[in-house]
Amino acid sequence: MKNFIENLPKAELHLHIEGSFEPELMFKIAKRNNIKIPYDTVAEIEEAYKFNCLQDFLDIYYQGAGVLTSEQDFYDLTYSYLQKCANQNVRHTEIMFDPQTHTERGIPFEVVINGISKACKDAEEKLNISSFLIMSYLRHLSEEDAFKTLKESLPFKSKIKAIGLDSSEKGNPPSKFKNVYKASVKEGYIPVAHAGEEGNADYIWEAIDILGIKRIDHGNNSLQDETLVKEIVKRNLALTVCPLSNTALQVVDDLKNHPLKKMMELGLKVTINSDDPAYFGGQVNKNYIEIQKALNLTKSDIYELAKNSFNYSLLEDEKKQQYLNELEVYYTNNK
Repeated sequence: MKNFIENLPKAELHLHIEGSFEPELMFKIAKRNNIKIPYDTVAEIEEAYKFNCLQDFLDIYYQGAGVLTSEQDFYDLTYSYLQKCANQNVRHTEIMFDPQTHTERGIPFEVVINGISKACKDAEEKLNISSFLIMSYLRHLSEEDAFKTLKESLPFKSKIKAIGLDSSEKGNPPSKFKNVYKASVKEGYIPVAHAGEEGNADYIWEAIDILGIKRIDHGNNSLQDETLVKEIVKRNLALTVCPLSNTALQVVDDLKNHPLKKMMELGLKVTINSDDPAYFGGQVNKNYIEIQKALNLTKSDIYELAKNSFNYSLLEDEKKQQYLNELEVYYTNNK
């Protein structure tokens, strides 16, 4: 099963590039930029990566992001993640990035986007991985601040596929960003959003009804509301579920109690993703492997999850079909 998962063609649809920052690379970039961090060794950073809730995680996450200052830094961060994709047979990835985390520190928007997008372009040529960028608004900041980010993004529209919504969910409902989502969609961005990780089912209703999202990031708490589940199935919206993230942040107490299997049984289109792999203990393959063990998923279940990852990606139909054919051949030969 492990071998089957590792070689399975798949897409990753929920990944924060700042959350892929491995301790070793953070240490190296901090040294290169002569930025003082409160850790003297890689081991100390690794120790700091152990936390108990979303807020503790966000504190260390923003501290890590603080060492990124140049195009080269953003390039190195992104290319390092894409190399891991290549090693795990991730054929396509949709990468979220948080411009406000950097522009708030005085790093120009173009430095962030150019570094990340150059790495994506190189990975497409050298590693044969396709990728899209999702520009995420930070929900703990104001809508006005998000509007500023939208405006800054416009000269780089060709490099950005979609917009997302992340950071502290509680107390920051999707409706807070109603106007900036409307304006972003008008500019041609596809809307997605985190909803129902910490927030309850109402947040998911708001995300689909008020923001008009095309995909739900996380969505665990959709199970609180039967009508909502039926609505998600009816609208054919996928959930980008992140198993190891859910246990790390105590959204789920144990993988054995993860609702993923139940979601599938209810007809929800689920995908498996790593979220912030450097912080949550595993890349996408480890998420597949651990959830398979915990819930005793079959090869057919795993195939279904991988199929969803391509079907509910933002790829054009032709490219989707190409990857789905590749997956089909793999599954047929390895059942």
